[in-house]
Amino acid sequence: MLENIAVKYYNMGYNCAETLFLAGNEMYNLGYDEKSARLFAAFGGGLQCGDLCGCLTGAAGVLGAMFVPTKAHDVAELRPYTQLLIREFEKAAGARKCIDIKPHLFSNGIRCQNTIIQGAIALKNTIELIKKEAR
Repeated sequence: MLENIAVKYYNMGYNCAETLFLAGNEMYNLGYDEKSARLFAAFGGGLQCGDLCGCLTGAAGVLGAMFVPTKAHDVAELRPYTQLLIREFEKAAGARKCIDIKPHLFSNGIRCQNTIIQGAIALKNTIELIKKEAR
């Protein structure tokens, strides 16, 4: 289950963005190595300033890895998927900005683990909806 994989990475010390990317990578067999998560290091903590949640940016990275097959691919095709992810994430986490999410999901004992779980749910739901639509 994607949520369990995400919690595993978060408990290993990865930030929210790295966590969602690594969990998606493992769950969907995307073929990236752990070093690839460094690309998402600066996105944690809402771009390190409480802005766009790192869970959302890490999840968006998974969508790009899954649905943009080549550099020359028209990334405009990714737009509806990203917009769907944002809607699913806002439904799950209540907002898209870290500063707005923390008051109701952050806990001193587990920090952003609740947000990680909600981000994983949003990513999983998004991918399921995309695959369902493709059938």
